[in-house]
Amino acid sequence: MDQHRAALNGAALNRSRLWRLVCLLVPLAFLGLFFAYPVASIIGRGLGERGHLDPSPVLDVVRDSRLRSIAWFTTWQAFVSTVCTFVVAWPLTYVVARSAIPGRRWLRAFVIVPFVMPTVVVAIAFLALLQPDGPLGFLGWERGVAPILLAHVFFNVAVVVRTVGTFWEHLDPRTVDAARVLGASRLRAFVTTTLPLLAPAIAAAASIVFLFTFTSFGVVLLLGGAQRATLEVEIYRQTARLLDLRTAAGLALAQMVAIVVLLAVTARLQERRATTQRLVTATDGVRRPRGSAQWVAVLAAVAGTGVFLGAPLVVLVVRSFSAGGHFTLAHYRALASTGDNGLLFVPAWQAVRNSLVYALEATAIAVVVGGLAAVAIAARPGRASRAVDVFIMLPLGTSAVTVGFGFLIALDRGPLDLRTSVLLVPIAHAIVAIPFVVRAMVPVLRSIDPRLREAARVLGASPARVWREIDLPVVLRAVGVAAGFAAAVSLGEFGATVFIARPDTLTIPVAIYRLLGRPGGANFGQAMALSTLLMAVTALVVLLMEGVRPSRATEF
Repeated sequence: MDQHRAALNGAALNRSRLWRLVCLLVPLAFLGLFFAYPVASIIGRGLGERGHLDPSPVLDVVRDSRLRSIAWFTTWQAFVSTVCTFVVAWPLTYVVARSAIPGRRWLRAFVIVPFVMPTVVVAIAFLALLQPDGPLGFLGWERGVAPILLAHVFFNVAVVVRTVGTFWEHLDPRTVDAARVLGASRLRAFVTTTLPLLAPAIAAAASIVFLFTFTSFGVVLLLGGAQRATLEVEIYRQTARLLDLRTAAGLALAQMVAIVVLLAVTARLQERRATTQRLVTATDGVRRPRGSAQWVAVLAAVAGTGVFLGAPLVVLVVRSFSAGGHFTLAHYRALASTGDNGLLFVPAWQAVRNSLVYALEATAIAVVVGGLAAVAIAARPGRASRAVDVFIMLPLGTSAVTVGFGFLIALDRGPLDLRTSVLLVPIAHAIVAIPFVVRAMVPVLRSIDPRLREAARVLGASPARVWREIDLPVVLRAVGVAAGFAAAVSLGEFGATVFIARPDTLTIPVAIYRLLGRPGGANFGQAMALSTLLMAVTALVVLLMEGVRPSRATEF
């Protein structure tokens, strides 16, 4: 009997190791081929354009006072943007995670809409609000740091609400109840029990927000004025305007080094803060507000965030239905055309279809590859898993200009000549979406008691069955959130797509960019109409993803 049990344990252990190896190798191979190779190609061409590797452009970032100033502005504005995002998002995060109020699903869908809006469209909306004759013109914030911070918070509230809120709603509320019974105040119970348990999710959300704001491009370019530039804006300037690939490569490499350091620290923090927890289903973790004071606080959080996020969106919708100061549907009817002088090559409606198809394909790729990576990272904490975590997060901290040019330069010969393939766009979108999948799933996977998996393996369950019976019921909610993020990222991705999308396979953001690039009220109106459609499509997709829920109540 003992020999038979030992044999079963050995076989289960071998299958588990093989499963972890597959989970590790598939994401590494995918990102190595479609991310590391193209980025290394473009950076190598920039640093080696004189016939040998020249690291001096990287050192120029430190030696040049102007570039140092740009690097410093990039860093501190990202830090302040991250702090401001948490301050604005935290009340709504609590409401979504803990309050059983009508319309919670609609709130989740609403907050993610700003996240996918093209930066050029959002910049126009903020300019309309902040210009001297606009509703907020009295603030005097038409250009400069203030509108940059506002736009960054506008974009990234969804990251905090979705990442932290999803994890929070699975925490057992009886932990806080026990602290309150023992005499702790509401604030002390939160600080001593809830906040430490939320630390991994908070670190995950903070790292994503910081990465997005650190690599900010469109917002700073349009709202910062001539005196403000991030590393990303300077990379674009050196590449597209000055054709100086050496300086651009040096800036891109310096940016990646800074991102690697940040990600290494964040991964270590997440690993140290991760604890085995008692998780409940989303419906068990929420409660209806009690008393008028709680209802007022909930309504204030929803209303305040709604006004902040809704004002720029309302501006876009109003402009899509107006021409010459009058209500009209002409801009929406014009979407059946290709714009002035065939500007879009295909009707704008075709861009909507293309975006939906790409979003489905990119989501499938991101959930599979990112899900495998999350399993590998959560299974065995240590230096190896932190290194994998850092590598997987790198696409968020890499210049979109670098990635787009890298695709064109590296993937131009067989068997990887994908420049004319329809798969190139969803692959590029999946690369950006995979980090969101990993960040959504890893905190939940790490909170599951490993003894449950070990017991299932001892009883002879295969790795696939262990995943299906133990992990999946708990992590399914996180998978739905990850899929929603992946689809939203794909719908709104612009930076790399503008380089690789074919004229006959335009996406919505690229079509908006082309329409706004031409003068004329008709083109501007069509751009606003497409922006409104992008909002509606994104909300619909996220609502569909919100329908992914565990089939049964499960506690661990």
